[in-house]
Amino acid sequence: MPAPSPTAPLPLPAGIRSRRISGINGLDMHFLEAGDASGRRPCLLLLHGFPELAYSWRKVMLPLAEAGYHVVAPDQRGYGRTTGGDDRYDADLAPFRMLNLVRDALGLVSALGYRSVAGVVGHDFGSPVAAWCALVRPDVFRAVALMSSPFAGPPALPFNSPDGVPPAPEDPVHADLAALARPRKHYQWYYSTRPANADMVDCPQGLHAFLRAYYHCKSADWKANAPVPLGAWSATELARLPRYYVMDLDKDMAQTVAPDMPTPAEIAACRWLPEEELAVYSTEYARTGFQGGLQWYRSRTCRLFDAEMQMYSGRTIDVPACFIAGKSDWGTYQKPGDVEKMRSAACTRMQAIHLVDGAGHWVQQEQPGEVTRLLAGFLDTARAASGA
Repeated sequence: MPAPSPTAPLPLPAGIRSRRISGINGLDMHFLEAGDASGRRPCLLLLHGFPELAYSWRKVMLPLAEAGYHVVAPDQRGYGRTTGGDDRYDADLAPFRMLNLVRDALGLVSALGYRSVAGVVGHDFGSPVAAWCALVRPDVFRAVALMSSPFAGPPALPFNSPDGVPPAPEDPVHADLAALARPRKHYQWYYSTRPANADMVDCPQGLHAFLRAYYHCKSADWKANAPVPLGAWSATELARLPRYYVMDLDKDMAQTVAPDMPTPAEIAACRWLPEEELAVYSTEYARTGFQGGLQWYRSRTCRLFDAEMQMYSGRTIDVPACFIAGKSDWGTYQKPGDVEKMRSAACTRMQAIHLVDGAGHWVQQEQPGEVTRLLAGFLDTARAASGA
């Protein structure tokens, strides 16, 4: 079921263009672009996360274009002005599985006339999509920058089990979280529930205020963000995460972030996301709802598509890679051990891990100058190494 058609042009910085291409893996895909689109310059693909849009890259697109790239940032499947899929709660989840999201990215690159791109950059849930792009098609995606969500590699196949493999047990961590003295639940499994979309779209404080609080809580502006590595995937360790990750069992996400709504003075002082820019998100999500993005979480937590991804068990990302996150971003550590696995095993050519001062989860919006500098330097090194 396609989302309602947008009615007004996006308020984009001069030099960023809005386009769409039909027939991208069943989608009418909307994307933003900057730089020379003639094919004479290398392409750079930027993939957003949740609850974001192509618009989330607006602060880095022009500087990266000035560095010599044709920069392309789509509204991914289920988001924004990209239409054509069915994102109802009861719709088939298969289009939202990881390898089909890679197919979306590959289809856009091909439609634009590129046999390969200089790099793919993914933020938040866009990070695993970027990682799988590089893992599955390294001939197309020649370098990968992962942001705010480490990649630990494909799910493993059972090994040395000649007597058969018993069914995978239910993860006990969810029952353990619910049994804590202050009962809790993990946000990804909450996002997989039927009420989650309406909880946010129709919340008492209003959608715009909800998004303001949500963005604030996960940014460096919320001073309680002081991330540290967790010791294990256990209820007691996960309970150390902020409540926007491991929520009170009886609260929805809008209720969770409401107590930390920034003051009017804090909102006025927020230079990285002023009210008129936040209004782009609140207007778009009021039009589309969140369910398209929530389908991504459902496709992960249901585990229906693990077997497909296990075909790549043992495969590594062998193109140049880097990781960038805000120093105040708990996302780096929310899955214990993933940073270490990314560095030591999943990426064989990991160039650097950068934790950026003055940024939380929305690193490319909070500190766009530093992110641009890091990406441009990484891409220059990657292209030199490949002889491009």
